[in-house]
Amino acid sequence: MTGLPDRRIDLQFDDNRLAALLYGQHDSHLARIEAQLAVSLISRGNRLTIAGPGDGAEAARSALEALWERLQRGMEVGPAEVDAALRMATSSPVEAQRNAALATISRPDFNVRTKRRSISPRSPTQAAYLQALQDFELVVGLGPAGTGKTYLAVAQAVAMLLAGRVERIILSRPAVEAGEKLGFLPGDLREKVDPYLRPLYDALHDMLPADQVAKRLSTGDIEVAPLAFMRGRTLANAFVILDEAQNTTPMQMKMFLTRLGEGGRMAVTGDLTQVDLGPNQRSGLQDALDILGAVPGVGIVTFTDADVVRHPLVARIVRAYDQRDRDRRPPGAPP
Repeated sequence: MTGLPDRRIDLQFDDNRLAALLYGQHDSHLARIEAQLAVSLISRGNRLTIAGPGDGAEAARSALEALWERLQRGMEVGPAEVDAALRMATSSPVEAQRNAALATISRPDFNVRTKRRSISPRSPTQAAYLQALQDFELVVGLGPAGTGKTYLAVAQAVAMLLAGRVERIILSRPAVEAGEKLGFLPGDLREKVDPYLRPLYDALHDMLPADQVAKRLSTGDIEVAPLAFMRGRTLANAFVILDEAQNTTPMQMKMFLTRLGEGGRMAVTGDLTQVDLGPNQRSGLQDALDILGAVPGVGIVTFTDADVVRHPLVARIVRAYDQRDRDRRPPGAPP
């Protein structure tokens, strides 16, 4: 924020029905904006007055105008969309960049449509990530939990499957935590590894009705499997997602990346601050980043705690852990 002088901004909306949706039930959306930007919003029918610090008032206007455009396009506006608009309105000090980010929440072509929902970016980095998933055959998403790395990749994969742009989806994780303990777990192999893969199933059920998930899993249109199951395969016409990639070894990562086949897409997600490998074991994700940074056709998007979209407390928790790690770092050590 720039500390601009207090100001008053008057807005008028030409559709009372849409204005009511913009304000939210009992003006709940306006209250949300007031709380986050320390401004006052006074509504009189389709007229709205914004009063408060200049930077907050401008951010409120930008967010409201972006949400209004979204409503005019027939798209929904709820608390998540309000938070997304606020995050984008306050994310960049450069006006052109801020306006470009805000425009993405009301662009129909930038919404990932699945059977159950239409998914929009909720931060500028999410917008860049969705763009990369559309533009590149291999995308690496880095950053803390709660930033939407895996969720958005699954959404893009489902949208491409429904559109016929890929023939199947393959979701995978390295089962590091299970490791040699798999043999001590009850049940067959699928029952042993399914709990570890549950977050991927949860994302699928957010995108597709339960009966379609079950049907596509049974026909092989969707496959959820540990990383070890990828060895020796060529994955053509498939959208392949590797989650928790920080827990791969360099050899596993090379094996996975070289599975990409004709007409295929890959998304690799991970958090390099959450490596569960043994001591002195190098993360395959870090190794890949060192090698692939300048390779054409690879998109790399890095999220920060500012992109956490779960619960405001999650972002504060991530920042607290990051600060603890910085405090423990020896002087002169690389960040």
